Amino acid sequence: MKIILQQAEYEKMIKQARAEFPHECCGLLAGQKAEDHIEIQMIFPMVNVDGSSEHFTMDPKEQFAVVKKVRNAGLQLIGNYHSHPYTPSRPSGEDIRLAHDPDFLYGILSLEHSETPVLHFFYIHSPTKVTKLEIEIKR
Repeated sequence: MKIILQQAEYEKMIKQARAEFPHECCGLLAGQKAEDHIEIQMIFPMVNVDGSSEHFTMDPKEQFAVVKKVRNAGLQLIGNYHSHPYTPSRPSGEDIRLAHDPDFLYGILSLEHSETPVLHFFYIHSPTKVTKLEIEIKR
């Protein structure tokens, strides 16, 4: 499975992560799923109500508003993303523990080496089965 991410949305994600540093940023992903790929067409930056560099929580009211926007745009809610300000782009123990939907896409943007942020997407099927997916940034 390949992830196709629009360049503008990728840049928006990096800008948000840098602006919210040293806290984790977070947001929702919208797009379309096909048989062999997922296209992320829009990201929706959210507020990390925890204000933490180690975890995030999204405001439920803000989430419901985004779900409505996604539906109105004719897209699907396909996942979420967050940043790791000081650690690599891989799911932490907490990320794995809180991943309740194996069909949801989980994006992690690492600012560990802030000059070159690292973004990976994962499916988290269980605590022992995490699948890293290929990414194509579409210009």
